[in-house]
Amino acid sequence: MTEGWDPDQSADPIRIGPLGVVLILVRGVALALLVFGGLIVLLLLRLIERPLYGMRRPVTPYITQFVCRNAFRILGLGFSTRGTLMRERGAVVANHSSWLDIFALNARKRIYFVSKAEVAKWPGIGWLARATGTVFIERDRRKAREQTKLFEERLKAGHKLLFFPEGTSTDGLRVLRFKTTLFAAFFTEELRAFMYVQPVSVVFHAPKGHPNRFYGWWGEMEFGPHLLKTLAAWPQGRVELIYQPPVKVSDFVDRKALAAHCEQAVRQGHCDMRKLDAQP
Repeated sequence: MTEGWDPDQSADPIRIGPLGVVLILVRGVALALLVFGGLIVLLLLRLIERPLYGMRRPVTPYITQFVCRNAFRILGLGFSTRGTLMRERGAVVANHSSWLDIFALNARKRIYFVSKAEVAKWPGIGWLARATGTVFIERDRRKAREQTKLFEERLKAGHKLLFFPEGTSTDGLRVLRFKTTLFAAFFTEELRAFMYVQPVSVVFHAPKGHPNRFYGWWGEMEFGPHLLKTLAAWPQGRVELIYQPPVKVSDFVDRKALAAHCEQAVRQGHCDMRKLDAQP
């Protein structure tokens, strides 16, 4: 569903009571220790891993996965998945609702995000992104060939690359039309022959008594207040990932056909879960 979407819509008011303040302190400290402690371990292991294996990362992705899985335990946020993980080389595409997507998608599968280059310069988030192997790309057609070569190197090293084709995050109640630009890189002579793409639907279920878009993070919403709201929630809701069957790039005539298929698969899984939410 995309009708009626306004990225400038205002966020819901944040109300945090005494219990919420306690939860912010307890969960916040535990989450910070987990994330930054995991980052230190990852960086130390990478000092050994990089000289031995280069671009391949046989050990450190497990640290990222451990951190993300346990982040949900600290938050008290339910986490479940359906479907089978892709074994072929290729990319994963998913809808984008919140910064929590990063934890959810890393918790189940060892992946590497593809992000705009500006993120690398963001304090905190940029450091984490670089340390975990995020692929940064620039929106410059003159560098398209260079970036395609980078995708090829990462894919041939066994990395699963994660794209958010909507190009922005939403309120979590809809799937926006997929932008086809990044899909074009999959159709180069170097990648098309071996590459697969797996669509994934990310569905957030709000805590009881809260709006369905509780976990959505969109537009100009600030990260800090949204983080505090999430830490303070009691009880929490849950997030569910639906892994759709992977498809081979060479089975599609062009990027538009592939993007349309992936968009439909992600939207269908998302809508099916939303319909279950609406049932009494």
